[in-house]
Amino acid sequence: MCLPGGPSAPPPLLLLLLLLGPPAAQGDCNIPPEVPNAQPTLGGLSSFHEGSTVTYKCNEGFVKVPGRADSVVCFNNKWSEVAEFCNRSCDVPTRLLFASLKKSFTKQNYFPAGSIVEYECRPGFQRDHFFSGKLTCLQNFTWSKPDEFCKKKSCPNPGDLRHGHVSIPTDLLYGSSISFSCNEGYRLVGETSSYCSLVDKDVGWSDPFPECQEIFCPEPPEISNGFILDPRNTYVYQQTIKYRCNESFTLIGKNSIYCTVRGDQGEWSGPPPECKGSQIPKVTPPAQKSTTVIGSATKPTSTPQKPTTANVPSTKATSTQKPSTANVSAKQSSATPKTTSTPNGKGTVSSDAAIIAIGHTCITLTVLCMMLVTIG
Repeated sequence: MCLPGGPSAPPPLLLLLLLLGPPAAQGDCNIPPEVPNAQPTLGGLSSFHEGSTVTYKCNEGFVKVPGRADSVVCFNNKWSEVAEFCNRSCDVPTRLLFASLKKSFTKQNYFPAGSIVEYECRPGFQRDHFFSGKLTCLQNFTWSKPDEFCKKKSCPNPGDLRHGHVSIPTDLLYGSSISFSCNEGYRLVGETSSYCSLVDKDVGWSDPFPECQEIFCPEPPEISNGFILDPRNTYVYQQTIKYRCNESFTLIGKNSIYCTVRGDQGEWSGPPPECKGSQIPKVTPPAQKSTTVIGSATKPTSTPQKPTTANVPSTKATSTQKPSTANVSAKQSSATPKTTSTPNGKGTVSSDAAIIAIGHTCITLTVLCMMLVTIG
């Protein structure tokens, strides 16, 4: 309704809209409040609309306390309240080579002063109950020094290697190694080393132990005009063989060789000897004419004569001979007897003929003896 001469009143609907409509800045929030040991993540903004959320991040050296809120919300032109949620803490517990954290502590990241964590032995180690298996977060927010409360397990003793050696550089504990070698004349078949490692839930040797096999030499070389003394089916390290030549052959070189080893193969120490023909000349005795010496002589008459005694040089025996015939050559032959007369009228054997016959006999026997000695 308008009064005469006065301004007209606004429509009732317009007045209702003006009363219900919020001001332009209603519901906006400014910078979030400060939180001890934390900084808000603003993203470059200085004001935030209704319902906006800002999250805080703990300063270096501080850790969020589990279960506490770390953000605020803009509501009715102001921020929601937030309690202190950043606190000092030890770092993640010390990682140990011989032990690991028990499962209940693996997901935890907040360790205030006085916190205690517990470990369990890793595979390959066993618990030494003389020492504590726990660590404590000290007041300076460092962990207490751990004792070696888990000891390495030991692998079984490898024992002896037949025809070889087992070398143990340090010990038989988990992680250590041993090596194998064979005696001279044997080759190693298998692995040269083995490690004490995890086997199922315990410890054992990583590889089976090797064995040492004897090395054999090949068949020894044969030689012409000779042979091997006492041959065998097999020949092993340092075994010796000897050679001998056939009759009338001479051995040139060493009469023996032995089996030796190069690497893991057997071989002979050197070449075999040779057998060459004998160079000793044959001795032919001179041909001798058969000589007959008649030991009796006769007078021109038929009167019987006394036996004649002949003295032979280099022979002291004297014998009385009946008229006889001495054959000097190997063949028996007869000859016409020669007679000699003496001034006394008695018949005697010529001393020159006897000496010549005996001399020829001695020479012939000497030559025959030399031939027999040479051939034998």
